[in-house]
Amino acid sequence: MTRVAVDAAEVDVAGRLLDGAHPRRIIAWALGRFPRERVAVVTSLQADGMAVVDMAMQIDPAVRIVTIDTGRLPEETYAYLDRVREHYARGIEVRFPEREAVEEFTTTHGVNAFRDSVERRLHCCHLRKVEPLERLLGELDCWITGLRRTQSARRGGTVALELDPAHRGIVKVNPVAAWDEDAVRAHLAENAVPLHPLYERGYRSIGCAPCTRAVAQGEDARAGRWWWESGIDKECGIHGRPEALPQRRTA
Repeated sequence: MTRVAVDAAEVDVAGRLLDGAHPRRIIAWALGRFPRERVAVVTSLQADGMAVVDMAMQIDPAVRIVTIDTGRLPEETYAYLDRVREHYARGIEVRFPEREAVEEFTTTHGVNAFRDSVERRLHCCHLRKVEPLERLLGELDCWITGLRRTQSARRGGTVALELDPAHRGIVKVNPVAAWDEDAVRAHLAENAVPLHPLYERGYRSIGCAPCTRAVAQGEDARAGRWWWESGIDKECGIHGRPEALPQRRTA
């Protein structure tokens, strides 16, 4: 199918028109603007993404829903994926990393080499998450995410609509950018959407099993991601390469 061309001017106009709009309107714009085969909701099955999935399904029950299986997900995530399939009575598209690349990485560096250094962790994230996503986005003209501004300081500038220069300039749609965690949970409760079971165990951000833990009361939501690292923000590379954190002054 021929690519649907969208320029910066169109995204800017649509973004201003949709500024402050309910996420359903933002999702409806994306699903109406692009052919079904060329737009997808991409989710790691966390609460934010599942709110977007639910709203997209209300608009178009056949919308593409895609998740990435890194090969190291918690068993609870696989069980939850089955529950999501049952809840919506439909399949969820699953993408995988390239087997040969993962084999080479683990053969050379070890199964848990991501703990050796930030660079090696980012290499692992790239092979297991970023590269499969990039292959998917090569098929799309628009992807829809569950990014929110309050998820982290790094994501504080997230806008509802943007061009994604890292992926051929396709359109990136972040419908719940302006929502907080309470608004997300309220939508899920009101629409009887099941939650990932790890939330009940104190998790607030859920990724690969060895790289995610529960957080204590008062800790940042993403403090449980790669908790052994310091001096770098908690990103895997899907939404931009992690950046060094400002050095704290000592007395």
